[in-house]
Amino acid sequence: MKPLIVIPARGGSKGVPRKNIKVLGDKPLIQYTIDAAKGVFDNEFICVSTDDTEIKSVVEQLGLKVPFLRPNELASDTAGTYEVLLHAIEFYEKAGYYPDTLVLLQATSPFRTSHHIEEALKQYDTTCEMLVSVKETKSNPYYVLREENQEGWLVKCKEGNFIRRQDCPKVYELNGAIYIIDVATLKSKTLQNFTKIKKFIMDEKSSHDIDNPIDWLVAEALIQNNKEI
Repeated sequence: MKPLIVIPARGGSKGVPRKNIKVLGDKPLIQYTIDAAKGVFDNEFICVSTDDTEIKSVVEQLGLKVPFLRPNELASDTAGTYEVLLHAIEFYEKAGYYPDTLVLLQATSPFRTSHHIEEALKQYDTTCEMLVSVKETKSNPYYVLREENQEGWLVKCKEGNFIRRQDCPKVYELNGAIYIIDVATLKSKTLQNFTKIKKFIMDEKSSHDIDNPIDWLVAEALIQNNKEI
């Protein structure tokens, strides 16, 4: 495997302003992901993709070189992860390194560890286009999720005659923590068009993703609880 590990870190986060470098517990949020990546990969294969000079400075203070700042077109709210990943691949290929596997680690998953990454890598193989980390969702579409039909009535998202939630098929929710992606496939189609996808199951705490102020408060509580145990 020739890996490239990409940690996207845009400066203009809105749900929690400046969240990527906001201190959670005793260190910047992004450091949790950098530390997890460093526990598995050499620094030269880890790329923090950012448009922000302050984030770049914080990351480099942690001992990780930031190879570039994203161009303006990849720094806006409308810039997609797909384009950010292709940009990183192109940068490294121009520098003479040709990765065959991309590992995407979102900076908003502070409880994903090196161990999770290692276990996910063990489950990834070349028969799949992508392996993604998931958690078993509580919002089962056979049981509790509803959508509105054309007449304005709520109907089941997926049809099934189940009396108890426990009897429903298991349904998994992407938790955003780990994506292991075949580079050749990524170059040929967008992530939404991948079909050969394997799952890596994580527990509820490890899956915690920070998107808004309540998520941040929950993360602080989880860290404090660990200290008290």
